Amino acid sequence: MIPYNLPMKKSLRLADYEALAELRYQIRRFLHFSEQASRTAGLEPRQHQLLLALKGLPKDTRPRIGELAERLQIQHHSTVELVNRLANGGYVRRQRRGEDHREVLISFTPKGEKVLREMSLHHKSELRNAGPMLVAALKRAMQASGGFGGKSDTPAGKKKRTE
Repeated sequence: MIPYNLPMKKSLRLADYEALAELRYQIRRFLHFSEQASRTAGLEPRQHQLLLALKGLPKDTRPRIGELAERLQIQHHSTVELVNRLANGGYVRRQRRGEDHREVLISFTPKGEKVLREMSLHHKSELRNAGPMLVAALKRAMQASGGFGGKSDTPAGKKKRTE
């Protein structure tokens, strides 16, 4: 059973499978690049993802563990462990806030800002090269044999994790 509320066609053609496989391949190629770039910079891939999520939080979102867990689609305790490792490495710091000091906000250190900036420039360069193939694969997957029949009623980026 597919857990989506999308109206779907009952059959697929070979072109649908080929388009989905190509999209998955292009996504995986970029993710492999990103994972290797993270390790070269001395970070685990999830640590890089957390730094990027922290920097890219919407302006009205406080940089707390819960918000970062949601953005990464991982459990709260996993996010705590990532923050612990990043803080121990000197990339981020915790700041207690609120009257009872229970709220903990995460912020960058200069070292974390520098590493993320360098990695993001490298990623943007890679996207200039690989991006057109990724976009073409996405378009092909969306268009293959007429698409999947409708729009989701959940806006992108607002789905809750199912972990």
